[in-house]
Amino acid sequence: MSFPIKGEHLHKKYKNQIVLNDVSLTLQEGEIYGLIGPSGAGKTTLVRILLGLEKADSGKIELFEQRPTLNAFRSLGYMAQSDALYSELSAYQNLSFFASIQGLHGKAKKARILEVAKAVELDKDLKKSVAQFSGGMKRRLSLAAALIHQPRLYLLDEPTVGLDPLIRKKLWTLFHYLKEKGATIIVTTHVMDEVAQCSRVGLLSEGKIIAEGAPKALMQRYHVSSVEDIFIAMEKEGAKK
Repeated sequence: MSFPIKGEHLHKKYKNQIVLNDVSLTLQEGEIYGLIGPSGAGKTTLVRILLGLEKADSGKIELFEQRPTLNAFRSLGYMAQSDALYSELSAYQNLSFFASIQGLHGKAKKARILEVAKAVELDKDLKKSVAQFSGGMKRRLSLAAALIHQPRLYLLDEPTVGLDPLIRKKLWTLFHYLKEKGATIIVTTHVMDEVAQCSRVGLLSEGKIIAEGAPKALMQRYHVSSVEDIFIAMEKEGAKK
């Protein structure tokens, strides 16, 4: 089994604030890993460092068991917490731009745009300007952009923020489909019922991963009956350390 991401002994500090304190994280092929924790815990910073968008003060990162290269980064699909879209362009034009960057052209590009738009239920809105989109529609378009080149690894930073429960459910069905096809997904989230759908979860608190494991195993470990109670119990245990 290969390891799509391996981060070892990562440290990051901004001025006098420690954001990541000796964090190590290994993702296994074909799993959904949920990264949870309170606001300011360092989740987005960790994801950005794993992507190479920020540099750790120290530590080591491997993508697909090698030092990060341009080819390795082309195997990534990234959905940021803030939507990186061109508001003056249509949804189709946005997806066409991202597809071209990833080397898709002609009929293959058009077919893939229609496929990902349908997957996020925006196929009837492709001609609309992104400026007309609601916040939830922009989130779905950002996800479509991350899907466009069929990457092996997805890093999704709070992908379902602002979406209604029905759309969230459909997107998680899509995530599980991608997993079954062999993709690896890391998701940051505050939504506890989403955590239950992850293969493994890790709690990041005050710059450290204080607990990690499959949701059911963690419920047994902490003698609780819900995922939300896991979160509370993990936080309490972390505070004692």
